[in-house]
Amino acid sequence: MYSFIPLLALLPSLVRGQVTATFPNGATNPDQPEFLPIGSYVNETSLSRLMSINGVDDFCLWGPPDQSGAKENEIGNVEPIVVAYCTKPRNGARLIPDGAITAAHFIKTPLYVQIHGFWDGTKVGIVEGDAGGELDPHGAENLGNPIGGNVTSNVEGKDVFYEEWMSFISYDQFCVRVCTAETANVTAALQCEHELDIMGCQFVMAIEDFYQENNTFTSCDGEAAAPPGLYPQANGSTSTFRQRYTGTYSNDGGVGYFTVGQTVTPSSVAFYPATSNCVTYSTISNGVNTGDWAVTATPSILASGSTVAAGNVGTTSQSKPSGASATAAASGSSASASASASRSGSGSASGSSAPSASGSASNANAAASASGSSSAGMITVQGGSNVIVGMGVAVVGILLGAVTLL
Repeated sequence: MYSFIPLLALLPSLVRGQVTATFPNGATNPDQPEFLPIGSYVNETSLSRLMSINGVDDFCLWGPPDQSGAKENEIGNVEPIVVAYCTKPRNGARLIPDGAITAAHFIKTPLYVQIHGFWDGTKVGIVEGDAGGELDPHGAENLGNPIGGNVTSNVEGKDVFYEEWMSFISYDQFCVRVCTAETANVTAALQCEHELDIMGCQFVMAIEDFYQENNTFTSCDGEAAAPPGLYPQANGSTSTFRQRYTGTYSNDGGVGYFTVGQTVTPSSVAFYPATSNCVTYSTISNGVNTGDWAVTATPSILASGSTVAAGNVGTTSQSKPSGASATAAASGSSASASASASRSGSGSASGSSAPSASGSASNANAAASASGSSSAGMITVQGGSNVIVGMGVAVVGILLGAVTLL
């Protein structure tokens, strides 16, 4: 892997943004992210929209509330109401079944934490073949996408609600970035930029070996990538890539047209950041019997090549959900049963197979607000004063376009 992290110093000085969350916690969410107590049951009809990104086997993803797999439940149609599905019994959320996730790669950097990988999303109701969409804390009405969606991480030693995050989800792949810090040059909003909706995980999150990493599980430290779409230049200028949108809007009783972006798509990201201190695991497990959804033991998590208890989660007593079977086969009490760890210097794991799906995810935001085509472009901005290029579309309440920085 190549590292050009000094180029980040070439990015322009900016007003510091917001790192910890100011958006209110969603009405369906618990007050704090936490594991379910022993004696409780996972609620597979939960409407919790609280995600946590803590490690290679302790994270959550978005999925439809209706698990029927019906066409109308494609992510692009249900983005405002998707709910959290987690790899551990936590956050009052639903549980991702063991075996659904076939690869997960966790990276902790000075500016963000990130998880990406592959899965069978149909096991949580994502429609077969659905290219999915992009979720973020903003949305068309700035209420969150999903509405009331929040994201936390504990990588700094305690659970923190963070302001900026972005997530791509489809039937066969996923990626989530949570921006946990910033510098004078790179704000959390820049590092979790959410308008490159159709570019997909590999581009937006700067994952060099994305399609070679199936069937593997790793946890790494890493350097920070350049903010999505920004290309620091050696002469101090910054090239800014933004998707091309062409659409219509109401204009004094008539129809107006707008186009944002240009038609040339860059071949790659600015650079692929280096990783280090990687640990490889053979699998991950939720430790819950999904026949009766009972939490019977303290959850265990993978850390530093070992399996450790998650801490004191307390106990409670709940009635068994109707229809639950007491004799269903358990999925395994901990990930340590089959997890073996090894260290490598690069963290570039090769999987035994690559998925056949497209590398980009479609976005319902673009479809809902700008009927027409989406392609991409790059514009170059020379040093000087700040420039904002874009078009506000009042009828849908969102800003489409490029924000370029000096």
